[in-house]
Amino acid sequence: MRTIKPEPLTREVFAPFGDVIQIEGSEQFEINSGYTTRVHDLIDIQLGGENAKAQFSFFLGRPRPLEIRMLEKHPFGSQAFYPIDSARWLVVVAKEPKPESVCAFWATGRQGVNYHSNVWHHPLLVLEPQQFVIIDRGGAGKNCDEMPLDETVFLNLD
Repeated sequence: MRTIKPEPLTREVFAPFGDVIQIEGSEQFEINSGYTTRVHDLIDIQLGGENAKAQFSFFLGRPRPLEIRMLEKHPFGSQAFYPIDSARWLVVVAKEPKPESVCAFWATGRQGVNYHSNVWHHPLLVLEPQQFVIIDRGGAGKNCDEMPLDETVFLNLD
């Protein structure tokens, strides 16, 4: 049995997997005669393959067991999650689909992530029902590969 403890989500530690989406520390400038602040260019939207398009969606995540039994990746495009609700949530990623490669992060209710193309990650993992804005790739081609793990990884939230 493998157990891991989530660590705080920061741009630096998450960089090998994608982008952390947060207003704090992001490029900002005034537009619309000073009535709007633009928080600029937060993620690297990746849209590989023919006839690809960006999709803007909402997800309603529901709690599930804190057992990591599988991982998925999106070979043709990035996938961004940004919470609408302010509850913290879990981000689980891996460099490869092996139990010893799995790591977990606590995202605040004001942080999102953008998984880059081909980054192994667990589907949405929340502790209470929570809504998210999603930006990902639509279009031709199967853009989700799933892989079961040889061993279950448990999350220790203490």
